[in-house]
Amino acid sequence: MSIRLYKSYTPGTRNRALSSFTEITKTKPEKSLIQKNHRSKGRNNRGVITIRHRGGGHKRRYRIIDFGRKKHNVEGVVAAIEYDPNRNARIALLHYTDGEKRYILHPNNLNVGDRVVSGMEAELEIGNALPLEKIPLGASVHNIELIPNRGGQIVRAAGTSAKILAKEGDYVTLRLPSKEIRLIRKECFATIGEVSNNDAFLVQSGKAGRTRWLGKRPTVRGSVMNPCDHPHGGGEGRAPIGRTRPLTPWGKPALGIKTRKNKKASDAYILRRRS
Repeated sequence: MSIRLYKSYTPGTRNRALSSFTEITKTKPEKSLIQKNHRSKGRNNRGVITIRHRGGGHKRRYRIIDFGRKKHNVEGVVAAIEYDPNRNARIALLHYTDGEKRYILHPNNLNVGDRVVSGMEAELEIGNALPLEKIPLGASVHNIELIPNRGGQIVRAAGTSAKILAKEGDYVTLRLPSKEIRLIRKECFATIGEVSNNDAFLVQSGKAGRTRWLGKRPTVRGSVMNPCDHPHGGGEGRAPIGRTRPLTPWGKPALGIKTRKNKKASDAYILRRRS
């Protein structure tokens, strides 16, 4: 993937940097693999806004992604590489030899016509899914299961991959993209390679309107609000926070405060916390 830069023909193109979409080979999704995608727009079951700055945006249809890769020992051919509006990674359409079609996350360097397979005896090639115990040390993997047979849950964002550091007993040690080092059961499946679209972090909308197309509403700084609306509000002109630390609108500490619960069952498997 590459980034397309624009000259400053208009205010909207001055800082615009968008994906070039050169790797996309098919524009319309597979009809049998899409479904309705109701988005709550940040509201709960009573219609009350519980998450701010969400709403609007272009209508989307959900692409059903095969995160589990449970179709073992059946070879699939990459028929197309497509855009998915629900994630920043690209997706690949597989045509299996038994006639079934499925979407998977598209790994880097996997091209149309390549063959992939999942299973205990799959080869060590990009796009193949194997148990962690079958993958050699130092390999890069993505779409990793946390619990066997549940399907990949972590390392699914564009450009991410985890590295296998060690194997001991029933567990494999991985370094995740966040630099966290943790143990995962050796039976858990993972896909070899790095998720595609590794330039996704370079994208800049260039104008507020394009951000609205993505379903994001404007965010207002607390320092320009009134004291009744935000702890940072009030004062004459541009005033400092007036508190010992930055706070959320509800008075809780903000900016860098860790929000992970202190007592989680998975703490025992984390060898080094993320920075």
